[in-house]
Amino acid sequence: MSSQDKDIIDQRQTRRYRKKFFLLAALPLILAISAIAALVAIQSRALADREIDALETQLIEAKRAELKNYISIARTAIGAVYGNAAPDDEISKTQVMQTLAAMIYGQDGYFFVFDYDGTNLVAPRQTHLINQNWLGLRDINDTPITSEWIRLARTGGGYHSHLWWKPTTGEQAEMISYVVGFQDWRWALGTGIFIDDIRDTVAAARAGVEMRIQRTFLYIGAIAAAALLLVFVTGLLITHRERVLADAALKQLTQRIIDTQEEERGRVARELHDSISQILVGVRYALDLAQRRLQTGDARAAESLRKGQDSLATAIQEVRRISRDLRPGTLDDLGLAPALRALVDEFSERTGITSELETVVFRNRLDEDSKIALFRVAQEALTNIERHAGATHVAIRIAGHKRGATLRIQDNGHGFRLDETTGGLGLRNMQERIEQLDGTLRILSSTSGTVIEAEVPLSHLLRPDTASRESA
Repeated sequence: MSSQDKDIIDQRQTRRYRKKFFLLAALPLILAISAIAALVAIQSRALADREIDALETQLIEAKRAELKNYISIARTAIGAVYGNAAPDDEISKTQVMQTLAAMIYGQDGYFFVFDYDGTNLVAPRQTHLINQNWLGLRDINDTPITSEWIRLARTGGGYHSHLWWKPTTGEQAEMISYVVGFQDWRWALGTGIFIDDIRDTVAAARAGVEMRIQRTFLYIGAIAAAALLLVFVTGLLITHRERVLADAALKQLTQRIIDTQEEERGRVARELHDSISQILVGVRYALDLAQRRLQTGDARAAESLRKGQDSLATAIQEVRRISRDLRPGTLDDLGLAPALRALVDEFSERTGITSELETVVFRNRLDEDSKIALFRVAQEALTNIERHAGATHVAIRIAGHKRGATLRIQDNGHGFRLDETTGGLGLRNMQERIEQLDGTLRILSSTSGTVIEAEVPLSHLLRPDTASRESA
């Protein structure tokens, strides 16, 4: 894969992570704001409905009180005539009807009179009703009108809500009427007030509430948009900062890799110079000496050849040791436990530090990355013990378990302070190798020794039917 392709993939992943971050940050905010908006709307409508219903009730009660006052005025105007008249006094009846017909108020207000048989006697603004029997009159909603007025008059009076023809428009509108009875004359006297103005006031109030709710939604939406914009900008800033930090960390990691490579190259160069090169020079001197002794017939030529052979055998062993340190063939051929056995034996022989290796017998089920990582951790730990610990005994244990596999290395050296070694390449290499496998590395150190535990998860153990066998 080319570097350009890697850059494209990195850019796509960055955009994908940015979208996920924005969604994770914005979704709870959107849900919370939506819930708040819905709650505000519900509470506002409920409160407005209660207030509007109370307003409508107050206005209607005011209209009813006004109707009572009108009826009281009418009764006062005709009280003297009605109180002194007999039930069959037609002159008094005519006088009363003339008085009531003259009492009109407002644009649509007037008094009407029906006898108990349903015949209209007074209707100054709607004279076509006069002298007609309207006993079965109903409005367009099938609400009885005349019969209800007569019933209320017979029982002492009361209110009635219905539709009635509005004198100024000729169309039916909602009206509240109030009727009282003149029992001696068998009359129903009443008047009514149209309440379409109340309905208009209530409708206007409801429209105002809806407008305020919509305005509140707009405010909430603006706040939400500003919050989302803030989240987006914050996400961009965080992403940029994380990218800068990641680039810096990547540069540091690259530098550490370069430093590690240079350190390893320097170690190999020193090994070649200090051991292989000197041994090969000794072999050359031994062969040159043997050649001169052969030319002069010196009997010691065989001894020089033998020394050269021994030095050459030593060089071969050193090459194998260096090759084993770089990449042990035992690790690939036999597995982790035999490779650790060879590493521990060579360490004890070279340093004189007593070492023991304990392996729980299990199949070679670690994948390739885990085997290499655990071997390198053990190799680095033994190198640190040899150079810095001053230990006389090392115990290594490798075992598989339900969580995965664990490598434990313990020595009886003088220990070290972790905060003083955090910059060391060895420990950082251990940590990074194990973290790449999603494992954990624990280091405990005191004056009585150091314990290093490296654990790889179960996901790096192969299935038994695919694992090769390993002799413990």
